[in-house]
Amino acid sequence: MTDARVELIRETMRREGIDATAIDTFERHFRSLLGGATGMVPETDIEPHDALRIHGQPVSEEVASAALARTAIIKLNGGLGTSMGLDRAKSLLPARDGLSFLDIIARQVLALRRRHDARLPITFLHSFRTSEDSLRALGAYHGLAVDGVPLEVRQNRVPKLRAVDLTPVSWPADPSLEWCPPGHGDLYTVLHDTGLVERLLAMGFTQVLVSNSDNLAAVPEPRLAAWFADCGAPFAVEAVRRTPSDRKGGHFARRRRDGRVILRESAQTPPEDRASMADLDRHRFSSTNNIWFDLAAMASLLRANRGVLELPLIRNEKTVDPADATTPRVIQLETAMGAAIELFDGAETIEVGRDRFIPVKTTDDLLVLRSDCYRVDEDDLLHQVSAQLPFVELAAEYKVIDGFESRFPDGVPSLVEATSLVVRGDWTFGADVRIVGDAELGPGGGSVPRGTTLTGRHDADMGSHT
Repeated sequence: MTDARVELIRETMRREGIDATAIDTFERHFRSLLGGATGMVPETDIEPHDALRIHGQPVSEEVASAALARTAIIKLNGGLGTSMGLDRAKSLLPARDGLSFLDIIARQVLALRRRHDARLPITFLHSFRTSEDSLRALGAYHGLAVDGVPLEVRQNRVPKLRAVDLTPVSWPADPSLEWCPPGHGDLYTVLHDTGLVERLLAMGFTQVLVSNSDNLAAVPEPRLAAWFADCGAPFAVEAVRRTPSDRKGGHFARRRRDGRVILRESAQTPPEDRASMADLDRHRFSSTNNIWFDLAAMASLLRANRGVLELPLIRNEKTVDPADATTPRVIQLETAMGAAIELFDGAETIEVGRDRFIPVKTTDDLLVLRSDCYRVDEDDLLHQVSAQLPFVELAAEYKVIDGFESRFPDGVPSLVEATSLVVRGDWTFGADVRIVGDAELGPGGGSVPRGTTLTGRHDADMGSHT
């Protein structure tokens, strides 16, 4: 039976010039929603899953170079970093030494090409809001684009649905708020519509590494490229062991009914199963969102499904204006890129260290990235210096980038000897501050003088120390 809302949604998307495959994909998700789908994955449906580990001797230079010669890169670069107060691509934010995330990514790729004599093309998945500024910044790197491979493809957008009746929301005060990204699972729709998979296959490439632009550790590391080229898996996700900071995040599991590996996000976990989700002994691995896929296998799956993949639905309820809780409630339908692991027979997860996973989601993360916990080599690759990264929690005054920068006018403190840094109040740091062990600054606020070594708890006047 046809629901009048389906045609209303399709017409709304057609007027925006959205591609047919994206419309068909959204219709599938909408019909699932109408059918009662919640996207929830109860604990009774899954079992724990362990990731593979790479064993054996280091890969030879010849094998590594051969694997990289068949590898292409896709970087997800559609995020605005609004949680940090940004209104442009987060990847344009200075990451280290005055270089932005995009600067470092471009330099990493060019260095890998020189070292391994590989074409190693890179394509960025942009949103309509990040495309122009990002391409302008990347224009400084001549030769980054590889002939025949687009430097960018565009993410789709989908309508927000009114929670009361599931019709597309209208918001004349700011029509852009009527739309939302469909989650990074949209990558597969874009790959189908642009023909990028077929183009790369025709050029002799066999595998792709996909990762987020805010994770500067996600380079096509030669050993991993060689492992994937040889392992025979059609699809693999790099996984890390979960830590206490990951208790509220998603994890890998194995579905009981068919034995396939799945990715369960926090939004897909029923409230009664939150304790099981947070059990680090039961669910040991989470996703880095560093994904390898075989181009021929992906091409076959996309052709068989006409680009409309049956990815698990993620249903998010928000307000039409995220900054105004009084605006109408809306439903956003999304999918996760890593969830495609359940669509492939023989898909794998491969355990990697935290040195492959340095996402920057908050200014807390940015402080660690900019610190001496890392060094950058001549190829602009990041190396973790400290044995264990410190826990950082900054006060509200630091959460947006302008507030963060103004409180570290002479650079961030040394964290290589730190276990944790908790800042409760409004503090401004001088140059050459050093954090040792656990340090906490109280809510009174104040200044941390140049050359100070912080350990333990400090009050507002820095005169007492416990």
